[in-house]
Amino acid sequence: MVNVGLTSLAKLPSLPKLRKLELSDNNLSGSLEMLSEKCPNLTYLNLSGNKIKELSTVEALQHLKSLQSLDLFNCEITSLEEYRESVFELLPQVTYLDGFDQEDNEAPDSEAEDEDEDGEDGAGPTGAYDEEEDEDEDGSESAEAGLGFQVNRTNQDDDEEDYAEEEDDDAAGAQGQKRKREVDDEGEEDDDDV
Repeated sequence: MVNVGLTSLAKLPSLPKLRKLELSDNNLSGSLEMLSEKCPNLTYLNLSGNKIKELSTVEALQHLKSLQSLDLFNCEITSLEEYRESVFELLPQVTYLDGFDQEDNEAPDSEAEDEDEDGEDGAGPTGAYDEEEDEDEDGSESAEAGLGFQVNRTNQDDDEEDYAEEEDDDAAGAQGQKRKREVDDEGEEDDDDV
């Protein structure tokens, strides 16, 4: 949610599995306590370019126990004396602040940070999904299939109906042709009898 004019996080939905949140270049100056309630498993939070001025505002992030990387670059708070030391002291779970650790070592590439423990990208490519999630315990497909599946299934049903109608038409036509031959054959037999 980068540069979308956010002034508050009050209406943020509950996203308990969310690990990375980009909120840079908005107008946030507080309400960060909502993050620990709505997104308790965040590991990466980018608040750069917001209106955060005081350490007390950042204090609300103490409840984000999994938070490892926090970005406050281009926020007024960064101009405070001993800003970095104060934030690291206030948030001991944070390893990287504004892309650097306490010893000024740069954070690893952010793409590597996105990977899950099993080496897979947490978000996945657009449209990707785990097929197992679409099946119920008995192996049947769940009723909560994606819209793409529903649209494709509807088109498939229409195609099957069209095909069935064509078969019916073909069958009717073939029966008509057969009946016509029988009548023609009967007519020829009548001529032979005369």
